[in-house]
Amino acid sequence: MTAPVFVVETARLAPVGAVVRLDGAEGRHAVAVRRLAVGEQLVLTDGAGAGVFGSVVGVLGKDALEVEVARVLTEPEPELRLTVVQALPKGDRGELAVELMTEVGVDRVVPWAASRCITQWKGERGAKALAKWRATAREAGKQSRRLRFPEVSEPMSTREVAGLLGGAALAAVLHEEGARPLASAPLPDGGELVLVVGPEGGVSPDELERFAEAGAAPCRLGPSVLRTSTAGVAAAALLLGRSGRWG
Repeated sequence: MTAPVFVVETARLAPVGAVVRLDGAEGRHAVAVRRLAVGEQLVLTDGAGAGVFGSVVGVLGKDALEVEVARVLTEPEPELRLTVVQALPKGDRGELAVELMTEVGVDRVVPWAASRCITQWKGERGAKALAKWRATAREAGKQSRRLRFPEVSEPMSTREVAGLLGGAALAAVLHEEGARPLASAPLPDGGELVLVVGPEGGVSPDELERFAEAGAAPCRLGPSVLRTSTAGVAAAALLLGRSGRWG
């Protein structure tokens, strides 16, 4: 079984031989929930690509422990980054989408208020929903043993998404009527791949036109139509496998 991952601040990551204290909410989880004991191994990370691997050398009450660093870890930022623009789904399907995309290795998730979205993020409700997406990315990053967690950006309008697509090395909109299969789209060696996943009602013709003007062609993923909460993870797995990042 691989070592569990816990999050610490950047300044608290230390060189080999140092003893690092894990406390607060992460410390309570390690002691009270995971019940880690002296001698057990774990990973501490800042979620931004830096981390350490070590063993527990002391348990301090019910909410803290000490870890001796055995190895310093790094997860460099990939040369080819994958961003998924995710239309806002209903209910908790947004968190499901973020969780799955984090597990497969997506680098950035952009919430998008598409014209056909039933769900709308406004005011306090929108702030709470965004916080849930970010918390989900953090927890899924830990669960999948990542050192670099995906960024969940502020929500974007269609105009802002078009601007993002215009600056991408490869941009595509997942659409069942796309003329080109995503599996055969030529991949660049570096830069940013940006995929747009529409809502359950689909991307509107006006949005498709605007995105096409920005350089994002409609691409089909396969013979079946996936839900908005699963299309992003399927497309991400396809592209990350082709890019060599899963190699």
